[in-house]
Amino acid sequence: QVTAKTAFLFILPQYNVSVPTADGELVQYHYGLTDLVTILFYIFIAIILHAVVQEYALDKINRRLHLSKVKHSKFNESGQLVAFHLTSVIWCLYVVVTEGYISNPRSLWENYPHVYLPFQVKFFYLCQLAYWLHALPELYFQKVRKEEIPRQLRCIALYLVHIAGAYLLNLTRLGLILLLLQYLAEFFFHMARLVYFTDENNEKLFNVWAVVFVVTRLFTLTLYILVIGFGLPRVENQALDPERGNFFSFLFNNILFRMSVLLSVCLFQASVMWRFIHFQLRRWREYWNEQSSRKRAAAAAGTKQQAKPLKRDSGYHENGVVKAENGTSPRTKKLKSP
Repeated sequence: QVTAKTAFLFILPQYNVSVPTADGELVQYHYGLTDLVTILFYIFIAIILHAVVQEYALDKINRRLHLSKVKHSKFNESGQLVAFHLTSVIWCLYVVVTEGYISNPRSLWENYPHVYLPFQVKFFYLCQLAYWLHALPELYFQKVRKEEIPRQLRCIALYLVHIAGAYLLNLTRLGLILLLLQYLAEFFFHMARLVYFTDENNEKLFNVWAVVFVVTRLFTLTLYILVIGFGLPRVENQALDPERGNFFSFLFNNILFRMSVLLSVCLFQASVMWRFIHFQLRRWREYWNEQSSRKRAAAAAGTKQQAKPLKRDSGYHENGVVKAENGTSPRTKKLKSP
């Protein structure tokens, strides 16, 4: 029994509380320091799953494609993230649908702070934190190039700040919807990269990703305005109460603070869209330059073929000597004088 209690600390979420409801009692969870033990256990699980996907899927595909070192590294990165994002999108969609966060958008801010979490919501957040923390040692295990490490560290840090912030500030419902939108766009991007590495002429999925990216950015911005601009300022409990998990809803009564937060969110989304537009313009410019160079090369080859003179012989060649069609030499013979 002692071993079982210790194992439960690593495997199952802790801090369960029985919350009375109209139908009886409902077991829910809140967070604490013991969550770090559970996250540590699932970090090792994520490392094992990472190795399984690499060994039994990505390495076999790489041996068939014969990619260069740079493409090999990017292919492994996108392959791992496709598996993770697909799993997370399906799991996150299941959670938000079963908990009613999509059918009832008011639940994103009603009864804030959302201190008590259902089992599946808390377990989802613990697994997400474990995955992005496991990505740090994977930079060493995968022998990532030094040039790629700063970019990947920024990506990992942004995800950890977002997920941990939503978890600790009791904004888990809003965080779930934002993660769903972000993971959906990332899934299409990395899937498009995998298809591109297998066939460089196939860029159709990049166009699909572009549409999904723009739509998810619009939904993300709308969600921020809805929750921060209209939802949280109407919460009944506006007093600062860290013990009950109410950290900053009182700040949203101040219109200057609310507008500054919304302005910073809009500027951040605008910068993301600007980088996206710049990337698309550069990609289209490279595509049209490539198409125009191909057309010029084809036109130049056609003109060379037309300008080349055609040699027409009256006979055929035999041992380097031109023969007539009847086998005689085409040159006229000199008649001997009698």
